[in-house]
Amino acid sequence: MEPTHKLDVLGHYCPVPVSQARKALEKLQGGNVLLVVADDPETMHDMPMLVDRLGHNLVEVVQSAGEFKFIIEVCE
Repeated sequence: MEPTHKLDVLGHYCPVPVSQARKALEKLQGGNVLLVVADDPETMHDMPMLVDRLGHNLVEVVQSAGEFKFIIEVCE
């Protein structure tokens, strides 16, 4: 699934990545796909909870070289 939008929160720590992701997701329409790139280990716990709470779909989580990439499909 190819992202339509990207949010780079590298260098930011809790609660900034999740807060920024929430704001970005609220602006998107159903069918959009948001790629969130973070390096805060807490996002591995917090981001899936946020996505679930908002009713969206966490398509994939990729961890490499200290970075975490979350691909989130925005649901209607």
